[in-house]
Amino acid sequence: MRCDRLWTEARLATLADAAGLGIVEKGVVASRDGRILYAGPAADAPRFEAVETIACDGRWITPGLIDCHTHLVYGGDRAHEFELRLAGASYEEIARAGGGIASTMAATRGAAEDDLVATALPRLDALIAEGATTVEVKSGYGLSLDSELTMLRAARRLGVARPVRIETTLLGAHALPPEYRDNADGYVDLVCEQMIPAAAEAGLADAVDAFCEGIGFSPAQTERVLAAAVAAGLPVKLHAEQLSNLHGAALAARHGALSADHLEYLDADGIAAMATSGTVASLLPGAYYFVRETRLPPIDALRAAGVPIALATDSNPGTSPLTSLLLVLNMGATLFRLTVDECLAGITRNAAKALGLGDEIGTLEAGKSCDLAIWTVERPAELVYRMGFNPLHQRIWKGL
Repeated sequence: MRCDRLWTEARLATLADAAGLGIVEKGVVASRDGRILYAGPAADAPRFEAVETIACDGRWITPGLIDCHTHLVYGGDRAHEFELRLAGASYEEIARAGGGIASTMAATRGAAEDDLVATALPRLDALIAEGATTVEVKSGYGLSLDSELTMLRAARRLGVARPVRIETTLLGAHALPPEYRDNADGYVDLVCEQMIPAAAEAGLADAVDAFCEGIGFSPAQTERVLAAAVAAGLPVKLHAEQLSNLHGAALAARHGALSADHLEYLDADGIAAMATSGTVASLLPGAYYFVRETRLPPIDALRAAGVPIALATDSNPGTSPLTSLLLVLNMGATLFRLTVDECLAGITRNAAKALGLGDEIGTLEAGKSCDLAIWTVERPAELVYRMGFNPLHQRIWKGL
């Protein structure tokens, strides 16, 4: 059988087993036209005629890593707010005083599209350097029709400038811009009647998100956004239960959401709704760490209900200025007490589900995109165990 590239003498963590890592001790991976032809035991492999054969010398191959929740595109930074939090100010206090998302909004509105691309690329490069092959990027700092579309265009351009799959999410309902300070419903009208249709028509958004929270949008307002997205043919996801329980996860599940994210205040009803709808729980330990949260997401209850758990950086300027999926692995284990298998599934198989891409990426299986991360480690646990150490040997995207 002809193939373009053949990786031999490898150990595989295919992630194809729903309950584990799918380990193959003596494995090979073959690709043709950017897709996996075979990934499995060398003893069972067809006889390949490869254009190029790469000996891995016992290294581990996993699926390419997936960051399923980021805010990589924005203007400015929020280092001063970090100082304020160190001095005792809370996230909510800073936001209500005009900081937080509103601060980044002002910097983002003042930035040209080229500048947004240029400042986002180093953040993206950091993720790529650790094996990321797919990255979701949200808007949400423009908070006007033109600025939100500019952010989405900038995000799309990241996938042209670098060999990486970029999934874009419209997060128009992230916060209230100052011109709508006393007219939240009017701003929701703008999101539903202009932003979502424009992004869908231009092909700039792969999904729609919202921030359902006391400092964000009410459940009723959020439901309008989700309904408008579904009507426009776009899948939905939701920032839910981060600072309080407004039952956003259950609301998202009713609309068939791909994921509900954060979830520190998630309750039993929300878990049951997510389990029924297949909505992924995307947990964001970087934000939990950075804002010194003390309430853990209900990990045991999510496990018991069979809700898939994803992990992501939540890379953003205010609450998680993090661009390391490897550190996310360690945080998921140390802060959230996830197992090694759960952590690795969280940035591969389940992260793919959180983006609606489970049939395309996230596992090493025939027919899927040949997105690989090749590691110089003795066992997969090292990827979770180490901090500040990058054992990536090579990253492969679409077979190259």
